[in-house]
Amino acid sequence: MPLHRRLPKRGFTNIFKKDYAIVNLRDLGRFAAGEKITPEVLIERGLVRRLGDGVKILGEGELKLPLHVSAHRFSKSAVQKIQQAGGTAETIRT
Repeated sequence: MPLHRRLPKRGFTNIFKKDYAIVNLRDLGRFAAGEKITPEVLIERGLVRRLGDGVKILGEGELKLPLHVSAHRFSKSAVQKIQQAGGTAETIRT
């Protein structure tokens, strides 16, 4: 049988894909100024249901309070906005 008939007709599934829990900056506005935000705190407050491979912070929205955010990944705009607000963005290594 020819090779094109033996191969599956569906797409490709990447077995190395990372599945991050997404949090936008506008969602972090409910925290108090100077508070330390970790993945555990995000789960307690109900912003993240399940971690998967970690938490990624995206830069959608504005941040007016200085916060200390710890996450597995950050977008460039999120780091920039966090630092402009007077906070820090700390990357967690796994």
